[in-house]
Amino acid sequence: MDARILIVEDDRSFARIAQMALVSEGHRVEIAHDVKSAKKKLASDEFDAVVTDLRLPDDDGVALLAWIRENIDPAPPVLIMTAYATIQTAVSAMKEGAEDYLTKPFSNDELILAVGKALHVRQLEDENRALRQALMSSSRFEDIIGSSRAMQEMFDLMRKAAPRDINVLIRGESGTGKELVARAIHFASSRSDGPFVPVDSAAIPEQLLESELFGHVKGAFTGAIRDNKGKLRSAQGGTIFFDEIGDMQPDLQVKLLRVLQERVVSPVGSERAEAVDVRVIAATHVDLEQAVREGRFREDLFFRLNVLTIRIPPLRERKDDIRILVRHFIEGCEGMKVSEEAMEALMRYDWPGNVRELQNAMERAMVVADGDVILPRHLPENVVTESEPGRVSAIVLPREGLELEGLERDLIVQALERTGGNQTRAAELLGITRPTLIYRMGKHGIPRD
Repeated sequence: MDARILIVEDDRSFARIAQMALVSEGHRVEIAHDVKSAKKKLASDEFDAVVTDLRLPDDDGVALLAWIRENIDPAPPVLIMTAYATIQTAVSAMKEGAEDYLTKPFSNDELILAVGKALHVRQLEDENRALRQALMSSSRFEDIIGSSRAMQEMFDLMRKAAPRDINVLIRGESGTGKELVARAIHFASSRSDGPFVPVDSAAIPEQLLESELFGHVKGAFTGAIRDNKGKLRSAQGGTIFFDEIGDMQPDLQVKLLRVLQERVVSPVGSERAEAVDVRVIAATHVDLEQAVREGRFREDLFFRLNVLTIRIPPLRERKDDIRILVRHFIEGCEGMKVSEEAMEALMRYDWPGNVRELQNAMERAMVVADGDVILPRHLPENVVTESEPGRVSAIVLPREGLELEGLERDLIVQALERTGGNQTRAAELLGITRPTLIYRMGKHGIPRD
């Protein structure tokens, strides 16, 4: 990590030695020799960490720490160093929010390790801040969570589709949230004051689907003891959402096509057609083009529905959103956190059930967790076992053993070389999170630049 670090130290020789140690790790380091000049630098430039002596000519490091936390947002982590180690000064510094406490004399390695740890904490805080902002910036589509590029492209298409009174076809696997997308489009449209009527084409029995859609008159069939408007007429002035449209029976496809073409509905048992004004949004998880070729779905109906297509990416294609989704699912349980090991397992798993499966997994974990931290053992067994990093069968432990640390370092270097230094993609290749990769790069002395 090419971090900017400020050292505040009145001993010029000591400050120079500390600067050289941190520069050797790839950091950009500036020096201030008193609190006044340190405040000036902090007010004009952004620093990723501050290392300050406790005793300075014009004030002390604890006072500088308090000033930083009050005036700099976000405040960089601050490390206090002193030759006067006492319980009182340590407690005072930690109470004010010091990230760490170094007692002089300390080695360059101790300084580098402490700064690296502080920078790692800063990075996690930045990620959490970005997650919160992503959750707050979901605008009109606040029930749909995602900050990945694929989701942002989908949001952009939804915003364009919403004000245009055209038919929309939503494609996506089960559990991706197709109805949420349909609802968001409806409530962002000029029909938002009208009803939103969902129809599960696969859930309604075939013999009842026609009556459910088009309505019926009293006495139309056995059990029809009163008139029924049906879903289409109930959606008058609003939006009707056909979920899993690919499962609709062929004879009903013909009648739905007539509605789309003529904008009229004939209730079962009646010869009188009634005009309807509805917007149609349909969704499917099947390949409708293939269904058309196989004769299972009418081509003319497909073209009527497919004016604009919105594809919802499966969760395995947008794993960057998993952290945001997890935070969203546990935010109602105050104080609940997810350990990094559990998060790694969640990030590695492919989630065939998509967002719905992730939500179920988090609800289960919050129930079985015996504290306020979700650990891997609290996750569903298949999530943990199937997300274990792949083992390459060609690697066999030699009889004489091997150096695990060296092997890990070589794999990290290979992953970085293969991805051109892209840490996010390298972490994905290794089945770990980016913060974990950065930590292990620091452990093995691999430069972040």
